[in-house]
Amino acid sequence: MLFNQTSLADCLQEWEGLEKDFQRVQETHRLYKQKLEEVSKLQDSCSNAIARQRKKLKELTVSLEECKETLSPEEINTIDGIQESIKDRPNVFFEMESFLPKKNGLYLSLVLGNVNVTLLNKHSKFAYKDEYEKFKLVLTVLLLVFSFTCRFVFSYRALDALFNFLLVWYYCTLTIRESILISNGSRIKGWWVFHHYVFCFLSGVMLTWPEGILYQMFRNQFLTYCLYQSFVQFLQYYYQSGCLYRLRALGESHNMDLTVEGFQSWMWRGLTFLLPFLFFGHFWQLYNGLTLFRMAQLPECKEWQVFMCGCSYLVLFMGNFSTTLGVVYHKYIHNQDKSKSL
Repeated sequence: MLFNQTSLADCLQEWEGLEKDFQRVQETHRLYKQKLEEVSKLQDSCSNAIARQRKKLKELTVSLEECKETLSPEEINTIDGIQESIKDRPNVFFEMESFLPKKNGLYLSLVLGNVNVTLLNKHSKFAYKDEYEKFKLVLTVLLLVFSFTCRFVFSYRALDALFNFLLVWYYCTLTIRESILISNGSRIKGWWVFHHYVFCFLSGVMLTWPEGILYQMFRNQFLTYCLYQSFVQFLQYYYQSGCLYRLRALGESHNMDLTVEGFQSWMWRGLTFLLPFLFFGHFWQLYNGLTLFRMAQLPECKEWQVFMCGCSYLVLFMGNFSTTLGVVYHKYIHNQDKSKSL
């Protein structure tokens, strides 16, 4: 390329500006690496301090219980106050550790290895949580359309297999994402986490169920149940997201709380219609299980999938029904006690 004197001078001036900017970039990157090293040391220091606190508090709790036997009522009241403060510490430590790197649990270690999945600022945590919620909503709608198509439009085993594969992928992905969210402070736990593992297993067994008389006997019932389940999950998403929004605005909900495929205590406000849908779905799971157990008794039943699916549906029913009933009972008792205190 040919340059005249003026254009060459402009290029040289631009180069000088880029050189100065490059020096600033290098300095900024050096400072960035230095701060990363400082942050890493602070993280280790904070994690070790929390571990020491937990150990010391545990020892102090035992010592205080031993001291109570020989103290006056005033001193016992002082100890009771200390013990109340100690009870609040685990929640504080939980909040602290949600911003600190930690070892992955067994499931994440098997899937991801030792990759650190802790998000170190609130914006990243909320963005990941919101993306998780959008993922659930999109897949719920997709499964609703897919199950409707398989049930009422096309009846092909290959299409059924594709639907079951989508269910396996969806629930596998949910378990991974939820494990990451739990590492970052989400409070979803207990049965609602295990529920997704069970349904992932159930979908995998359905995927391997070969074409035959028994498969066709259960196919329409299974697809109709999946259609209903997707519909209820769609209702749950909008109801629960509305509840969470209101509770966060009032400061009564943790910022990393999630919508779940079940009933939790924070959903109680304004509940007018969701519980009947949930309980009907739970008893439909029981009906599916009993249907499969009756099919397993038939002379022509040779597939192991029939019995395994029946067991899975029975586990889902018992877990969903007992957990939902327990939450409702607990919330009812809590409201009764609150009314009496007023």
